[in-house]
Amino acid sequence: MDDKFIRDRISILRTKQGISEYKMSLDLGHSKSYVQSISSGRALPSLSEFLYICEYLGVTPEEFFDKELEEPQLIHELTTTAKKLSAEDLAILINLAERLGKK
Repeated sequence: MDDKFIRDRISILRTKQGISEYKMSLDLGHSKSYVQSISSGRALPSLSEFLYICEYLGVTPEEFFDKELEEPQLIHELTTTAKKLSAEDLAILINLAERLGKK
């Protein structure tokens, strides 16, 4: 894992949500070119800023760095929802996911 992965992952997750570099920069409280400087490789966010970026993009740091997750934002949403389910409903959800995975 390297700087390029971090830059690319931020760009991919931002794009999937339809957020421009300009908007994300301003939403994060930076100059309009902040995210563009990350995307281009001129800068990397600090650790605290990275954690804020993860929150902004709707993923945990673990989900961000999991290369196997093509849709970390959707997995995060599913996990958040699943935490609220009863044991019975979780069993139904697992059964459904297993059935869908066999297709």
